[in-house]
Amino acid sequence: MELKNLARIIVEFYEKLSSWEESVVRDSGLTTAQIHTIEIVGHAGAIKMKDLAGKIGVTTGTLTVSVDRLEKKGLLVRRPHEKDRRSYMIELTREGKKHFEEHHNFHIRMTEEIVSCLSEQEQKAFAGIIEKMLKRI
Repeated sequence: MELKNLARIIVEFYEKLSSWEESVVRDSGLTTAQIHTIEIVGHAGAIKMKDLAGKIGVTTGTLTVSVDRLEKKGLLVRRPHEKDRRSYMIELTREGKKHFEEHHNFHIRMTEEIVSCLSEQEQKAFAGIIEKMLKRI
């Protein structure tokens, strides 16, 4: 396949996913970045600030601003790390867990709809390809 065509397909897929996501996040009072922060913490459980920044792809300084805002909204709590006094652990509050569950369920429904045209074998191949690509980026 020609790379120009593949690039176009990837961008179109990304734009459709982003648009879908934005339509759901819009009514939550949160930004897409904030809900994804909640999503990552929801999957990881208590996570070091540095590790969370790495998963999101931002600096800890940038993440601090987001965590501050989510903490003020009562969705995250920041606690000193038990063994590393320089580190903080980030956890979801009860309200943060509600947001996580709602958004995670949205992702499951979105995934079901996206892959509904694929056979089980194609779904496994698709997942394997995405996982392989994620290791490179």
